[in-house]
Amino acid sequence: MKIGFIGVGNMAQAMIKGLIKAQKITSTDILVHSAHATTYEAVAKEYQLTPVADNATLVAEADIVFLAVKPYIVPQVLEETAAAFKAHKTVMVSVAAGLSLDKLAEQVGQSDLPILRIMPNVNVANQAGITAVVGNSQVTEDRLTAVKAILAQLGGVVEIGEKDFTTFSALAGSSPAFVYLFIDAMARAGVKHGLKKDAATEIAAQAVLGSAQNVLMSDDSPWDLVDQVSSPGGTTVAGLLAMEEAGLMTAVVKGIDATIAKDLENQERD
Repeated sequence: MKIGFIGVGNMAQAMIKGLIKAQKITSTDILVHSAHATTYEAVAKEYQLTPVADNATLVAEADIVFLAVKPYIVPQVLEETAAAFKAHKTVMVSVAAGLSLDKLAEQVGQSDLPILRIMPNVNVANQAGITAVVGNSQVTEDRLTAVKAILAQLGGVVEIGEKDFTTFSALAGSSPAFVYLFIDAMARAGVKHGLKKDAATEIAAQAVLGSAQNVLMSDDSPWDLVDQVSSPGGTTVAGLLAMEEAGLMTAVVKGIDATIAKDLENQERD
């Protein structure tokens, strides 16, 4: 199977890195093209990919094409590739934020083309990401399974409705920054109490990593896991109560709310 990437920006490269690390796809079976030859040729050389001279040729040669360009560039790319998509029925997988399946079909001028939308987060680079996926009615179960198998090499995969992509973006796309902030705050507390910053950061990051793994592996809810760590009259309860008094849960919810609101605002402006 050959996989194409139109666009080699940060997210495309994160996905490519993850796929190469997974070692299930030969790097030369990943085809790349972008607006600037110096850019995509450099990326191809770095990861031993196959550079392709133009978008239409890439669509003709690939089985699945990831459309990983900015939303405002998509119409131009689809105009260039419409004939190739029609001739080869290549599966289009859009990584462009805010563009619906219907809009993509309209822009490529084909209502019968199999199109999927996905939204990965940056952690796909180390195979610890989470990717949302949804397909139009032309996507067969076999094609959906094939795309999900590729995405599963990058971490978790969840099928959701298009209406939920904005919420997913806040919970998965923006949240790494929120988690980094939490880890840094934990580390700074460690420094306050005498630890060196690098050691405190490693301790906090590893604690977050292990706790996240416990949530994914356990049948218990996160709140149940909180209770398991909290001994009666113990130190953990004291810390939890102090965080709640400072408004931790409310701050997190407000942060997600603000992220969703900004995303919706951007979509209306576009």
